[in-house]
Amino acid sequence: MPSVDITCAPDHPAFAGHFPGRPLVPGVLLLDWAQHAVESATGLVLEGVAAAKFLSPALPGDALSVVYEVVDQAVRFEVRCGARAVASGRFVVAHRSAT
Repeated sequence: MPSVDITCAPDHPAFAGHFPGRPLVPGVLLLDWAQHAVESATGLVLEGVAAAKFLSPALPGDALSVVYEVVDQAVRFEVRCGARAVASGRFVVAHRSAT
């Protein structure tokens, strides 16, 4: 399956409040990064999240990758930190972009 690397900058502003003293990457940020990575790599437009599971924490500075598979009108994905699964789920495909 194809994959796209994403960077979790250790100084991202989300870490200030999520959580003070023990920062974690918010789930909504993981989904946003995964969506943009898949859209950039495939030219698809994704209209929403059909399912998502958060399996283990991602920390500031973690090197993450999004592994994905296009299946019918959906994209299955998994966010990984090395061999460890961080999140998984399915996006709904809206349509293909004009590019």
